[in-house]
Amino acid sequence: MSTAKKLQNKLFRAGQEQSSAGAAAGDVTPIASGASTPVPEQLKINIPAPPGAQQGDKREKENLPKRPPSQQESAPELTPKDAGSDMDTPDAAAHDKKQTLRDRLIAELGPRFRSVEEYRLQQSDKYQVHWKRWGPYVSERQWGTVREDYSANGDAWNSFPFEMAESRAYRWGEDGMAGISDNHQRLCFTLGLWNGKDPILKERLYGLNGNQGNHGEDVKEVYYYLDSTPTHSYMKYLYKYPQAAFPYQQLKDENQNRSREVGEFELMDTDLFDENRYWDVYVEYAKDEEFADAISVRITAYNRGPDPADLHILPQLFFRNTWSWGKELPPNVPSLSQEAEGVIHASHDTLGETRLYCTPSPAPAAPAKGGVVLVDGPSIVPDLLFTENETNFERLWGGKNRTPFVKDAFHDHLIPSHRPPEPEVAKTAEAGLALKSPAVKTPKLPPAHTAAEIEQDGDDDEPAGPQKKQADGDHDGPIHVATPPPRPISGHGYRQFVNPDKTGTKAAAHYHFTDVPANGGCVVVRLKLTPYSPDEDPTIVDEELFDENMEERRVDADEFYGRIARGGVSEDLRSIMRQALSGMLWTKQYYQYIQKEWMDGDPGQPPPPPERKWVRNKEWKHMYINDILSMPDKWEYPWFATWDTAFHCIPLAMVDPSFAKKQLDLMTREWYMKPDGALPAYEWNFSDVNPPVHAWATFRVFKIERKMFGREDLDFLERVFQKLLLNFTWWVNRKDADGNNVFEGGFLGLDNIGPFNRSEPLPTGGTLRQADARQA
Repeated sequence: MSTAKKLQNKLFRAGQEQSSAGAAAGDVTPIASGASTPVPEQLKINIPAPPGAQQGDKREKENLPKRPPSQQESAPELTPKDAGSDMDTPDAAAHDKKQTLRDRLIAELGPRFRSVEEYRLQQSDKYQVHWKRWGPYVSERQWGTVREDYSANGDAWNSFPFEMAESRAYRWGEDGMAGISDNHQRLCFTLGLWNGKDPILKERLYGLNGNQGNHGEDVKEVYYYLDSTPTHSYMKYLYKYPQAAFPYQQLKDENQNRSREVGEFELMDTDLFDENRYWDVYVEYAKDEEFADAISVRITAYNRGPDPADLHILPQLFFRNTWSWGKELPPNVPSLSQEAEGVIHASHDTLGETRLYCTPSPAPAAPAKGGVVLVDGPSIVPDLLFTENETNFERLWGGKNRTPFVKDAFHDHLIPSHRPPEPEVAKTAEAGLALKSPAVKTPKLPPAHTAAEIEQDGDDDEPAGPQKKQADGDHDGPIHVATPPPRPISGHGYRQFVNPDKTGTKAAAHYHFTDVPANGGCVVVRLKLTPYSPDEDPTIVDEELFDENMEERRVDADEFYGRIARGGVSEDLRSIMRQALSGMLWTKQYYQYIQKEWMDGDPGQPPPPPERKWVRNKEWKHMYINDILSMPDKWEYPWFATWDTAFHCIPLAMVDPSFAKKQLDLMTREWYMKPDGALPAYEWNFSDVNPPVHAWATFRVFKIERKMFGREDLDFLERVFQKLLLNFTWWVNRKDADGNNVFEGGFLGLDNIGPFNRSEPLPTGGTLRQADARQA
């Protein structure tokens, strides 16, 4: 049975009878045309509508559990936003206005109005509002990449395996689940979960590396990109989290023991999803109507199993480590701190200041048959945890940590079996008395001796060239101190893994839900990432306004995709197309790779082995990448491949032609393309030869924009084609043996599998004449 069939049987067919019965009673999900389609139990939001509402008119915003008004907290006392900010401030009165942005645009534009989302795209293209500053730019796998490989032999998989990812700071990017970041990935937000049984927190998707999988690298999780607009004003993601311990070792062992001639051992081949014992965890993001830097986050988890269960939800906010790689620390290390109860304050030199408001959540709610879900139980107040986004040298290599709090602190704090053994000295009576002294405060970071260059907040619509300065380019890591800071000890004599002073560069809001009811019981977490205060933005503390804002952005997405999918297209095909395009938008990723710095190593680290310079990409020292790029896949292929990018841009041009054009343009810029005209292939070997499809994709994108949006960007066409003349010359000089402009060779063919590696001479000698094409 195929993996797709297994998935369908285990996750969708169970409960199908219930769904059919519900459909007969009117329990359906409305779709744009007014028709109704039964929803499988595992994908249905099964919380009832308000009293008096028609069953077919349910709105998700009305069906989520809320606390009674008496339990909703008043706004915390906070420092007002800095007076010098250049951003507009939403006021409370704006939320009471009857006229929406859509109403105003219709009145102003008349028949020229297309959709609210297209208006945001126009604002972004004109550099009026930076709607694309925040997006799903966090990779799903940074470990095992060439960028993080500093080994002598170029074995990227083994030099940075999955097992190190929880404890080791990344050099060139971050990863996580359902994550967002700014366009330079200074500040990241990701999802963390724990079912109480796993040996580690679920912070990133698990999969096998290229040597472990019997068919190569392979992610072993069940997750979906459900929705996204081009400006990421609304996004939705689904992760299916087993309630039993995740079978990390079983997945590895079973696949390693299989040959390439047999199928892969998947998560569906285990019993994890039997009896529906899993969580449906939805993550939604919604930007404010007219304020691009204010983002509502809603995490909704449903217990699909037959028994009550516990769930820990840990939304995480952290800075990418840009300070640990030079000989000296920069003068201003970014910081997170607890500003008030449930409020994390973030401060960064170039990003500015913002806050994550972690409001109390309603108690778990059981699925009901009717009425508003108002939960009378005690609110779930999050515990704010703080640590540093720093490598745990002690755990990984038995070395000395630079700071007492490290990257994997939340694992140790929550999971006793994850903690390192306590030293024997702590068991003596004398040590016990000594441990009763006050806890040791976090030592201050040493001052910098030279000013470091900090990257500036450039617009992500403007390519960053070699002349641009980077926060992590010129100050690449501190020298590790010989004597580690003292381990913080609590008043009870136990080691503290999180910072009691509530400061750091990595933070989490720990929500612990117990006895979530079975068969659809629901919990919800509402957060707001915003530079504004509750006085300026009432959606922070008002759950009804919060959910209304989320719903309005979803309606914007409906409106946008309703215009894209027109004509005689069935609702099923409309839904498939929308989710496919959303998946393309979700797989944007911040990608940084400064080849010379990577090759030379970091000043504050031991010099790399000299033979490393000959492993790969030695001819590409001009590469200077610091951009948001479209990835083939953010887990299995979290690196750009130029000819994949060309194919990506065809569907992307349907929803965001500006982004598609920028992708094609970037590949021909001086800091990507070699002076001889070669386009970079992919990070494992930039010199590999891929099919010459860039010119075709450029012209197709030009025509798609002209047909769908009525615009002809001749400047784009001319700019890219001029560079592609160099690329054509390179092909003629290198890959045209007979001089007839018919190119041969290359890495790929026969749908990605070839009998010979055509980048190398044939083992038999001679010339390979073969016509084939890869299915894109």
